[in-house]
Amino acid sequence: MAIYLTELDKNTVDFPPTESAMVEPNGLLAFGGDLSPKRILNAYKNGIFPWYGPGEPILWWSPFPRAVFDPNTYTPSKSLKKFQRKHNYQVSINTATKQVIRYCSSVRSAKDTWLNDEMISAYSTLVDLGQCHSVEVWLEGELIGGLYGISIGEIFCGESMFSLKTNASKIALWYFCRHFAKHGGQLIDCQVMNTHLESLGAFELERSQFMQYLLSFRDKPIHSGCFDSQWLNSKA
Repeated sequence: MAIYLTELDKNTVDFPPTESAMVEPNGLLAFGGDLSPKRILNAYKNGIFPWYGPGEPILWWSPFPRAVFDPNTYTPSKSLKKFQRKHNYQVSINTATKQVIRYCSSVRSAKDTWLNDEMISAYSTLVDLGQCHSVEVWLEGELIGGLYGISIGEIFCGESMFSLKTNASKIALWYFCRHFAKHGGQLIDCQVMNTHLESLGAFELERSQFMQYLLSFRDKPIHSGCFDSQWLNSKA
């Protein structure tokens, strides 16, 4: 039986139901449309995100199962705690978000080029609108790691992370989980499981479970001050 992929209507920001996503490739749901803030935010509110390579149209995905972190139960390894006590990386939130996005693009391999200029521009616009946020890790005033993503109520949709020094992205995740949980955060979406995420403590949810979390928490505002530009505690 032929499977037809939905082409998005440029006059609306609607998406087909996530249940109609393809099995192979896993989660491919639709193509086309644009990367306007309204469309991107509507995508994340419905468990969908853009990801596409050079020469491809904009592709929209809702993979299953879904890889996530629970910020309220996340626990860093003993070795990571020991490392941070020794090196005392400085950690901030929302002080260099556009810089983090560009680093995430530049440190990726030539084969992994989904974070192209069009995507960088789209997420930079979301930064200006207060919807895209980052965590930054610093050593002696130099940005050495971080992560960024989209806030949807009490859900944080992680997009990418980078590390220029040992454990920098791990420390960004650790400090963000603690900070996010303190402000009422309920779930961090990291899209598709890989060995690195699994080693950090990510686990998988079936699509129905993930959507239940999303529908429960996407419209609940995160506690005030969560994404104010600030330094997080430098010692843990």
